[in-house]
Amino acid sequence: MSLSKLVEEGEVYSIEDAVIKALKNIEPIKITEELIDGLRMAGDKFKSGEYFVVDMMQAAETFKEGMKIIKPKLGDVKKDYKGKIVLGTVQGDIHDIGKNLVVTMFEGAGFEVVDLGIDVNKDKFVEFVKNDKPDIVGLSALLTTTMLEMEGVIEALKANNLRGQVKIMVGGAPVSERFAKSIGADSYAPNATEAVNVALKLLGK
Repeated sequence: MSLSKLVEEGEVYSIEDAVIKALKNIEPIKITEELIDGLRMAGDKFKSGEYFVVDMMQAAETFKEGMKIIKPKLGDVKKDYKGKIVLGTVQGDIHDIGKNLVVTMFEGAGFEVVDLGIDVNKDKFVEFVKNDKPDIVGLSALLTTTMLEMEGVIEALKANNLRGQVKIMVGGAPVSERFAKSIGADSYAPNATEAVNVALKLLGK
């Protein structure tokens, strides 16, 4: 089974040996591309409804295990850099399954990703944008009671004259395109795969 297929099918217990074996004959960057292809294929199945969240999580975990072996071998070889994105689940919300999938998909697509974690208050987002200057801020929420925290982050960025410096993406089960527009976000993504496509469009790539 190919490396991409192992990732696509979430063969987490087989990927390490397969990657080590592949390194004997294939350049690390090529192996990385295969792993990314597998994650992308799993994402396509997730988007189409063929895969459930648990299937996507398994594929994401397989990708991560493969990359653990590859990263030290890459040396100075760099993927096509797409930009920097900071992600976090907003204050009051401790759900991170969806966010973690998005993080993995962005890493696989060539973004520099900073994950601020869960229950992140608006001041932390403001501080990061001010000091680290990401291209995109990604806000996640699973609870309807925490959705408005997304607007709080956007307003805090405005108050600190930082809103114009970043694009803002929002996502999560209760979030919609309509809600994203109502709070002044730049875009909304319904799932991890689409999030990458949306981000690339936002950055004109």
